[in-house]
Amino acid sequence: MSDKHAYDHGETCEEDEASEALARDRTDMAEDRTIMAVERTFAGWIRTAFAAIGIGLAFRVLFGELQPPWLAKAIASMFIGFAIFLALNAEKRARRSLERMKTHAVEGPDHPRFRLLAWGVSVGAAVLIAGLWILNDGDLTG
Repeated sequence: MSDKHAYDHGETCEEDEASEALARDRTDMAEDRTIMAVERTFAGWIRTAFAAIGIGLAFRVLFGELQPPWLAKAIASMFIGFAIFLALNAEKRARRSLERMKTHAVEGPDHPRFRLLAWGVSVGAAVLIAGLWILNDGDLTG
C-alpha cells in the first residue's frame, strides 16, 4: 500500500479543515494588525499637523519683522492651513480604510473619536490663523 493511500478520506478532510482554520486565523490576525497600523498612521499624521502648527507659530515669532509686515503672517498662516488639511485628510483616509475592515481579536477603533480629534485640531488651527491676523489691535497689515 502506498503512502498516498495510508490515510483514509476522513483524516485528509480533517487536515484540510485544520489548515483552512489556520489560514483564516492568520488572515484575521493580519487584518487586526492592519487596523492597528491605520491607527498609528492616523496618529502620525496628527503629530505632523501639530508640527506644521508649531512651524507656523515659530516662523511668525522669529520673522515677525519681515517687510512687508503681512509676509510673516501669510507664511505662518500657510503652514497652519496645511495642518488643517493634514488633520482632515488623515481622518478621511483612516475612516475609509477602517470601513473596509473588521476587528477580530483587538478592540475596534472609535471612528467618532478620530473625527473629533481631526476637527478639533482643524478648528483650533483656524482660530489660530484668525488670531494671527486680528490680534494686533485689528490692524491687518502689521
